[in-house]
Amino acid sequence: MLHALVAGGGIGGLATALALANGGHRVTVLERQDVFTEVGAGVQIAPNGFHALDLLGVGAAVRERAVHVDELRLMDALDGSPLVAMPVGERYRERFGGPYAVVHRRDLHNPLLAACRESGDVELVPGAPVQRFTQDADGVSVTTADGRTFTGDLLVGADGIRSTVRAQLLDDGPLRPCGHTIYRTLVPMERVPSRLRRNAVTLWAGPGWHIVHYPVAGGEQLNLAAVLDDGATEAVAGRPTERDTVLSRFPELDPAPAELLRLGEDWREWVLCDRDPVDDWSRGRVTLMGDAAHPMLQYAAQGACQALEDAVVLGDLLAHAPSDDVTGRLEKYVEARRERAGRVQLLAREMGDTLYHPAGEEARARNAMLSPLTEDDLHDKVSWLHSTPVGPGA
Repeated sequence: MLHALVAGGGIGGLATALALANGGHRVTVLERQDVFTEVGAGVQIAPNGFHALDLLGVGAAVRERAVHVDELRLMDALDGSPLVAMPVGERYRERFGGPYAVVHRRDLHNPLLAACRESGDVELVPGAPVQRFTQDADGVSVTTADGRTFTGDLLVGADGIRSTVRAQLLDDGPLRPCGHTIYRTLVPMERVPSRLRRNAVTLWAGPGWHIVHYPVAGGEQLNLAAVLDDGATEAVAGRPTERDTVLSRFPELDPAPAELLRLGEDWREWVLCDRDPVDDWSRGRVTLMGDAAHPMLQYAAQGACQALEDAVVLGDLLAHAPSDDVTGRLEKYVEARRERAGRVQLLAREMGDTLYHPAGEEARARNAMLSPLTEDDLHDKVSWLHSTPVGPGA
């Protein structure tokens, strides 16, 4: 039995802890916050994510609070006309072996947290921000900001896009702000006019900006986000923002998304950041996963799904591994995940530029490309992304 240290108790960290515990190991999760919880709003989960959740044993619990949407819609934000809609109903579920659904982040985090608490092999340590680590041929030692030391056979950095573990492990500098500001809020569904409610992920595309919304929390709330290509360079994260500021930045909206935007009250803003794909995110007995390994923009709606895939693959490759084989198995983990995760990182960038934000002639070219696509065509385009990946963890 290995003793694994996991830095970070978010969705990726808890999924990793559960996967490692299911593989016969003891796990200590070091969470920087004083409580294990998730902030934020909505998460989209494609069938590849649900497949990973099922393997972790929490798929049914996540499905209970998920909203299983009927379609993914792309609309023209200036005139309200539909551009394309991909059905994700019965035919989609049959093809990909699972649903497309949306959840509040807490409704994904809580089942993972409950499963870790029920496991006799996972220790959850709140208020323990990892500050630095050392390693040698026999193990890893982690020091937290308050001076405590934890030792184990390996360390997994699951500490998110601003990963402390990555900073020491790869020393590859700051994040890359992509120049897009995102404003997020949740609106009680009872406040949303019935004519504006739809069981769908709806994205309104405009020149240099877009609005996206969908139901979460079992349909009790509307997740609402507005993104502006404003050239922002400061890596803002979760800063409260005045409602009037948000409204003033999106003056050209069609009446339907404009009305939804006016419903938002408690807005927060982020500047979207990512990194270029890297060939390796393991060194010896230390590795990364999720946003710490391959941070990506939101535009492919795959951040959580890719972290879940990481967790399952890592758990499979380390199952019942002896301590002297950890380094080799972590190398195999990176080999198994590098190409797919990197491809999703680059896809997310491309989608923001060519699908959601084009203007003028580029927007007309996008519309001409989308208009003839059939349901089967659309499913074919996402097949590599939404299908269960081939390889360890599949």
